[in-house]
Amino acid sequence: MTGRLSVELASIVTAIESDIIFGRLAPGVRLVEDSLMARFGATRHTIRLALGELERRGIATRERHVGAAVRSYSRAEVLEIYQVRELLQRQAALMIQLPAPAALIGRLEALNARFAENARRGDLRAVHESNDAFHLTLFGACGNTYLLGSIADYMALSLPMRATTLADPEAFKTSLRQHEMMIGLLGDTDNWALAQLCVEHVWPSKHDYLQRTAPAEEGADRLKRSQAVLF
Repeated sequence: MTGRLSVELASIVTAIESDIIFGRLAPGVRLVEDSLMARFGATRHTIRLALGELERRGIATRERHVGAAVRSYSRAEVLEIYQVRELLQRQAALMIQLPAPAALIGRLEALNARFAENARRGDLRAVHESNDAFHLTLFGACGNTYLLGSIADYMALSLPMRATTLADPEAFKTSLRQHEMMIGLLGDTDNWALAQLCVEHVWPSKHDYLQRTAPAEEGADRLKRSQAVLF
């Protein structure tokens, strides 16, 4: 899909996307066109356009004669995606010139304050957006636009895995505290400590997604084994 989305289409895409990334629609759940038409009062054509956009963003899948579903990642896919994220973010953190300029630290402090305020208001969408803005601003200080672009791509790819944790109060507190630690390390000269913290920062969302999807994957494996025995 190219060009800007219409207001109606954009609102439908945003609503379904929010349900997916904040865990209200679990991985593998079918996205039934008739149900979505009733929910949004939209035509089938508009719903199909919305599902196409969600597929383009990588958070839904569509199969001929089957329909659309929330994208579900295998354990191997999650581990590989996070391996790349960790490599990219570690390298970017190592390339940041320390001590960082006061202006950068000020921007990150403001973004982290917005992150906390959005959580206080209970606006999960804004929490997610301010969190991404914080990290892209931080990693942008590496000075390599291609590296930053790759980080942004993998942040988007891992969106269904990571955004759910921001809805958990304890996970949010940990994230906020680590942001504060990152800002503190920017005033020092230890790039290795900053890089390690940037890697450890993504672990909770990886572990959470693997834990949430493990029962379904184990069930699928058992089904495959039983079919192998039967046939």
